[in-house]
Parts: sequence; structure tokens; C-alpha cells
Amino acid sequence: MPFYTNKYRRCLLLLILAIGLHTVTYAQNNYATRIKCVVIDPGHGGHDPGTVSSGAKYKEKDIVLSVGLKLGSMIKSRYPDIKIIYTRSSDKFVPLAERSDIANRNNADLFISIHVNATKSTSVSGTETFVMGMHKSESNFELCKAENSVIALEDNYETKYEGFNPNSPESYIIFSLLQNTHLEQSIKLAEIVQNNYKKGPVYNNRGVKQGGLIVLWRSTMPAILTEIGFLSNSKDRAAMITKEGQTSIAKRLFNAFCQYKDLYEGNITNESRPAPVAEKKDATAAKRETPAANASEYYSIQVFSVGKLLGKNAAEFKGRRDITYIKVSGMYKYMVGKYPTREKAVQDLASVRKAFPGAFIIHVKDKQIIK
Repeated sequence: MPFYTNKYRRCLLLLILAIGLHTVTYAQNNYATRIKCVVIDPGHGGHDPGTVSSGAKYKEKDIVLSVGLKLGSMIKSRYPDIKIIYTRSSDKFVPLAERSDIANRNNADLFISIHVNATKSTSVSGTETFVMGMHKSESNFELCKAENSVIALEDNYETKYEGFNPNSPESYIIFSLLQNTHLEQSIKLAEIVQNNYKKGPVYNNRGVKQGGLIVLWRSTMPAILTEIGFLSNSKDRAAMITKEGQTSIAKRLFNAFCQYKDLYEGNITNESRPAPVAEKKDATAAKRETPAANASEYYSIQVFSVGKLLGKNAAEFKGRRDITYIKVSGMYKYMVGKYPTREKAVQDLASVRKAFPGAFIIHVKDKQIIK
């Protein structure tokens, strides 16, 4: 029998509509300019060990739990006002649906899922971070199948996940119908994470990827799933199994969080980094407070990004007439305002986020976004 019957199609569309409305409602009601709640999701747990090393001496569930708890402790120590929630803080099994639901119920501003990779080839190594999207390659599809296969350990999973089959390519068609309003923020966080991983202890950078991962699909906030290394690779394994290595990986994730927090809140400061020498700090501050020398360099508030040019009265603009755009790498970056300093843009960020919850500040020079 075909995977998509007419009856199933109707149910599927209603499900997507319900999820979409929930996502939009959540986003419109949560446009705070500060990150207040972070959900950390150590993958697997309990009777689901995740990937296991040869001889079953080391298990993914134990490694990611250690890294996740260390990451949460670091964030809480630096930012005591941020609420840290773990999907699990001990060796217990948590269904995939419940993991994202925990984040949704708590109106989390960020969802970080931590995993360990494995493959039949022992030569493959490195880190990679996934955001929600259609897998672009066979290797991405295989990883998605492996991570999503956990649902088979849950009771009545066929009904709970609306007939989704993690091993069926046809099932993943559903993901192409979904709109992730937080995709760009998720990609930005993933890029920052991967950039920090370059400092080790797992050095090979496999980049940012998209995949149809259930735990990301159901999350209604910026969300990433990061693979911190390959347990099947001897060098990666050696870096991940020690407390020192796990602390080092957690520090990379913590530094990435601090950098993302600064970017998201539109307040790039030295708060989340070691204090530089006075001369460098003064020069940086002076540069930020000096108006752009000409109209080709300015700060703006990006409200969304799409792959096509929209009409001047497009519904996506929500009635605003002051939205402009620049085209970067085939994507149209729509934005509001041109400010001489970042501080000026910050003053308007909260009001812009009332209509565009995912808005954030960008620095533009010669029609290019400066990272």
C-alpha cells in the first residue's frame, strides 16, 4: 500500500497546519531580546545506549550526559539568571517527542541536542552540527535514520509519530512541507559551534548540515543537534572518553553559546570573553561608537531571509513599508533600518521583534554582511 493514502494526506496536512499555528503563536508571544531559558538535550539514555564502541566499553549516552551537564554548569555559572533545563540529568530514557516538548513547554530560547557519531569506517572522524532541513546527501540521510530510529524503542510509536517510518525515504517528504521560522538563527549558532570546535580536542571540522531530525522538527525555537566526534574513530574516541576531553568539548560549546548570545541580543561586548588588554578594548569600543563613514557601511536589523525576491506589498512584510534587502549568496536578506552604530540598532530591536521574533542585528559593508 502506498505510504501516502488520500486519508493520510488530509491528516498530515492538518497536523502540519496545527504545528505551524502553534509555532507562529509561540514566536509572536516570545520576542524577548534576552536569552532566558536554554534546554540542553543529552541524547539517548537508559535502555537506549546510542552508539557503542567496540567491546561496548564506551557508550554515547554516558559521554553526552557528561558533556551536557558540564555545559549547563558553565552557562549557569557565567549567567545565573538564565534558566537551564536538561531533558535528562541521569541515565534514563526520554522519548524524542518529549525532548522537544520539554523545550516548548518551558518557552525555551535555545535547544541544544548533543550526540556522538559512529560509522563502519574507522577512518572517518570529526565534528558536525545539524539544523532542521532536508538532507542533501546519502550520508546525511543515514545519520538521520540512525538518530530517528530511537522512536522504535517507544511504546505505540506508529500512532505517536503519525505513521512516520525512520527508514523510509518517503516519510521524509513531510519535512519539505515544514517552514522553520528559526532556521537562520539555528544555522548561525551551528556555524559558531563548528568554528569553536576547530580548537579541539576533536579537530576535523565536517561543517554545518541540514537533516530531517525529529527532535529538531518539533522544536519551536532555534535548535541544533551537534555530533561531537566519532566513537568509531580511535583519535576522536580518545578525546571524548576522558573527563578532561569532555570538559574541553563542553568549553567549546559554552564559548559558542556566549558568542551566539552576544549576537542574538545585539550587544557584542567583551562580557563572554577573556578581557583583552586596555588598548585593544578602547580601540574596539571607539570603533563601535563611531558612525559609519559612508552610506555603504551601516548596521541593520535583519527580519528574515528567503531564496526569492518578494513584491513590495508581500504579506511577509506584515504591513511595513521600510523593509529593504541585499542579495547574498543567492539569498535575499530583508532588513529594517540603517544605523550608524550597533547601539542605535539595539534600541529598536525589541520593537522590531514584536512583528518579527527572529530578527537580529547585522553589520553591512558594500552590500555584504560582515561576520
